[in-house]
Formats: sequence, structure tokens, C-alpha cells
Amino acid sequence: MKKFAVIAVVFFAGIVFASSTLADSATKEECVTKCKEAAQLIAEKGMEAAFQDLQKKDGKFVWKDTYVFVMDFAGTHLTHPLRPESVGKNVIGFKDSNGKLVVKEFIEVAKTTGEGWVEYMYPKPAELKKPEKERILSKKITYVYRVPGTDMFVAAGVWE
Repeated sequence: MKKFAVIAVVFFAGIVFASSTLADSATKEECVTKCKEAAQLIAEKGMEAAFQDLQKKDGKFVWKDTYVFVMDFAGTHLTHPLRPESVGKNVIGFKDSNGKLVVKEFIEVAKTTGEGWVEYMYPKPAELKKPEKERILSKKITYVYRVPGTDMFVAAGVWE
């Protein structure tokens, strides 16, 4: 009977832990919503004012385990709340660990369909704090949404 009780406690503790972990993970639906809100913010406030909001590490566009970032069609980061040092840098040639040209694919999706998902390997936010060679990569699926009437897009992703 004690063995059964211990197994039951471990089982339920696992469920509680898994539920809290999932609750801390962003969803695809949240990414779509936040990206469209960010695009609307850019349209309403203009780039300069909107980018100030989008660049805030503790703002509404950074939530759970993800964030919204903005890039132009040349492959330049216009905002990145977790990596402010990347703003202004062109990353058009960025390849993931599988050799996929991720930014080029983002741009292609934004130009052709205006929105869509791109899958690639990328470190989770906690990994970005480590030296590059020590980072663990995870599968990330990013939603790309073209800001209407511009040559830029907003994006946010989830890890699997």
C-alpha cells in the first residue's frame, strides 16, 4: 500500500509540474495575437514610438518564454527586446544548425503570403545568456507577419 501511495504522489506531482511548465510556455495563438497587435501599434503610433514599446524587456510584447521582434526585408533587426545589441545588425545570412537560412525564409514568407510559420533551431531565452558555444538549441516555430504597407515584419515564436 505504501508503494502505491508513493507512486500516486510522484504521478500527481509530475502532472502538477508539467501543468505549471506548460503554463509558462507561450502558445502559437498568443504569438499570432501579439504579432498582429505589434503591427497595429506600428501602424497607429509610427515606427519610432512603437519600437520603444516593442524594445522593452519588461513590456507587453515579452511574455512567458517568448517575445516579438521586428525586422526589415533587408534582414536587419529593428527591435529585439532580449538582445538589444542586435538592433541595427543585418543577419540575412543567419543559418541554424541545419544550414537553413532562417531570416531569408522569414522575408520570403512576409513578402509572398504576408504571414506564416517558419521552423528552425534556436536557443531558448535562458540559453541566450550563455556564451554562444555553450548554448543548447531547441526547435522553434516562429510566426511571421508583414506589417501592412511596409517592407518589414513582426515575428514571435514558440519552442517545442
